[in-house]
Amino acid sequence: MGIRKLKPTTPSRRQMTVATFDEITSVNPEKSLLAPLKSKAGRNNLGRVTTRHRGGGHKRRYRIIDFRRNKDEAVAEVLSVEYDPNRSSRIALVRYEDGEKRYIIAPDGLRVGDKLQSGGEAEIRIGNALPLERIPTGQTVHNIELTPGKGGQLARSAGCGAQLMAKEGKYAHIKLPSGEMRLISVKCRATIGAVGNSDHDAINLGSAGRRRHMGIRPTVRGKAMNPDSHPHGGGEGGTSVGRKKSGPVSPTGVPAIGYRTRKKKLSDRYIVRRRGSK
Repeated sequence: MGIRKLKPTTPSRRQMTVATFDEITSVNPEKSLLAPLKSKAGRNNLGRVTTRHRGGGHKRRYRIIDFRRNKDEAVAEVLSVEYDPNRSSRIALVRYEDGEKRYIIAPDGLRVGDKLQSGGEAEIRIGNALPLERIPTGQTVHNIELTPGKGGQLARSAGCGAQLMAKEGKYAHIKLPSGEMRLISVKCRATIGAVGNSDHDAINLGSAGRRRHMGIRPTVRGKAMNPDSHPHGGGEGGTSVGRKKSGPVSPTGVPAIGYRTRKKKLSDRYIVRRRGSK
């Protein structure tokens, strides 16, 4: 994938960059793998906003992705590489020997016509999905399962790739893109290679309108609000964000710096080293 700069016909276009979409081979999605997708605008099942700054944007249809890769021993041929509006990575349409078609996350280096396989007997080749116990140490993988058979949950976004550091007994040591080191069962599956579209983070949206088209609404600073709208609001003249007692907080009063908000999970015991730790 490459990045293309636009002619500065307007002030916002001067900084704007777009993907070249060189790797895209088809613009029409497979109809049998499409599902309706209703916009939630950041609201939960009670209608309350749980994620701010969401809403609007272009209407989308969901592409049904095969995260499990559980059609073992069957050979699949890559028919096309396509754009997916619901994720940063590209997706690949594959067709198995029996005629079934599925979408998968497209790894870097995957080409139309490539042959893919899943299962313990598959070769160590980009795009093949195998149990961690069958993958050699040091290999870069993506779409990693946390529970055998549940489907890939880790390292699925554009450019992501985790490294298989070691295997010890029933567990494999995986270094995730965030820097976190985690133990994962060797029975869990992962796909060989890193996810494609690695230049995704380097794209400059350039304009507010382009963000609105993506369904991202504006973010207003708390210090620019009234005191009844945000804890940082009010005061005479310009004020700093810091507060005497708790410092910067969210609109609901939750501390924003140095305060842990992650809830305890059963899988925490499998974290060998947390992200950001030295």
